[in-house]
Formats: sequence, structure tokens, C-alpha cells
Amino acid sequence: MKVIEEHINKKRPEGLKADNTSYNILIIDDSMFIVKQLAQILSSESYNVIDTASDGEEGVRKYKELFPKVDLVTLDITMPKKDGLQVLKEIIDFDKDARIVIISAIGKQDYVKEALLLGAKNYIVKPLNREKVLERIRKVLM
Repeated sequence: MKVIEEHINKKRPEGLKADNTSYNILIIDDSMFIVKQLAQILSSESYNVIDTASDGEEGVRKYKELFPKVDLVTLDITMPKKDGLQVLKEIIDFDKDARIVIISAIGKQDYVKEALLLGAKNYIVKPLNREKVLERIRKVLM
């Protein structure tokens, strides 16, 4: 009986699809600290960080290379080579169904509004909070 109760009470990791494969996440951010923090949060719930990119150009290239395996992109707004809004436009032009969550510092509300108008599905404000990150990503994927 105890085994059955443990099985019933065991929460399914958020990062698993119905077929028990992980959602694939591409992280595009120039801050190694944020990349590591996001990867740790995501992997704790069985999401798979399929790849990372440290600037906008690399992010667009990797999205196109990995298409259609990427289920969701986390995208920083302020980055070298191409900013997040330009990356967002290019990914949406390539794949109108792309699911992109913007990562933004406090005080960048105008950029967040523009990103949502351009097709971003949600946003996360830095500093990262584990529960908020998982909640925002869950809302986009479900």
C-alpha cells in the first residue's frame, strides 16, 4: 500500500512530455552566470538544455540548425552582435510557431512589451527566481 501511495504522490517532472521525453530548451544569453542558473533550474525538472548561445547571431544560427527539435527558447534582450529583439524577429520569421520566453533586467519594460508584440510568448525578469522561471515556461509549453 505504501508503494502505491508513494507512486501516486510522486510529482511528474515538468520538463517531461506525455511520451516521457524531455522538452528541449535553447538558452540564448551572453551571461554565463544566467546560462548556468537557467540550466540548473531547468534540468532540476527534467527539461533538456539542447544547446546554448552567447550572442544573437549564434542564437539564430543554432535555432535554425536545431529546428524542429527546439521546443522553447529563452532569450536575453541585451546581447552582443544582435540584440534579443532582432533575434526574436529572425526566429519568428523562420518559424512562426517558435515559443520564445524573453529574459529581461528590471527597467526594460518597453523592450518586453515590444518583444511580446513581436511574438514572444512570455517573459522572465532578472534576477531569476526558480518558481517564476518554471511557471512562465510551463505556461508557454502547456
